[in-house]
Amino acid sequence: MMAVNLYKRNQGKLARQLTAGAILVAVVLAAWSMSITILAELPETARYAISGGVALIGAWFAFRIVNYPVFADFLIDVEGEMVKVSWPSKDELIRATTVVLATGFLLAMVLFIYDVIWQQVLRWINVLQF
Repeated sequence: MMAVNLYKRNQGKLARQLTAGAILVAVVLAAWSMSITILAELPETARYAISGGVALIGAWFAFRIVNYPVFADFLIDVEGEMVKVSWPSKDELIRATTVVLATGFLLAMVLFIYDVIWQQVLRWINVLQF
C-alpha cells in the first residue's frame, strides 16, 4: 500500500482520474468541514495542521485506491464499457428529457388535484377542522 508505482498506467485513465478527483474533493470538503466544526476550538495552526494532514492522507488514499489492482481493473473495464455504449443524439436526448419532465409535471398536477379533493372531503365529514 505504500508503493508509488502506477498500475497499468495507460489504461482507464479518464475513469481513474475522475474517480481520484471525486475522492479528493470529498476528502478536502470533509477536512474543511472538520476544521470549522469539530476543530473550531483549537488554535488556528492546529486546525490547519490537522485538516491539512487529513487532506494529505485522503489524497494518498485516492492515489493508492485507483492504482490498487482489483479496483483499477474494475475502472479500466468500466471505461471500456463506456466506449461501447451507443449514446443518444442531441435531438433524442431533448425529446426524452421533455417526455420525462412533462410526465413528472402531469403527475404532480394530478397529485395536487387529489390532495385538494381529499382535503374538501375530509373537511366535509369534519375530520379536518381548519
